[in-house]
Amino acid sequence: MPDYKEIITIEPGKRSGKPCIRGLRITVYDILEYLASGMSTEEILDDFPELTREDIMASLAYAADAEKKIHISG
Repeated sequence: MPDYKEIITIEPGKRSGKPCIRGLRITVYDILEYLASGMSTEEILDDFPELTREDIMASLAYAADAEKKIHISG
């Protein structure tokens, strides 16, 4: 699994500071929403050629880590 810290970026002036993929305007939430709606990894990569399979995996890793932190601190 890729280290999402190398892929996920947060910039205050970009997409309201939401976590994005490699400084692009595509957020982790966007990726998760596409997957949740039933899009396959291949479909996402076809629609967004600037993304890589590692970007999608990093989004999932980021979301899993965020979920874990919620349960630990909650």
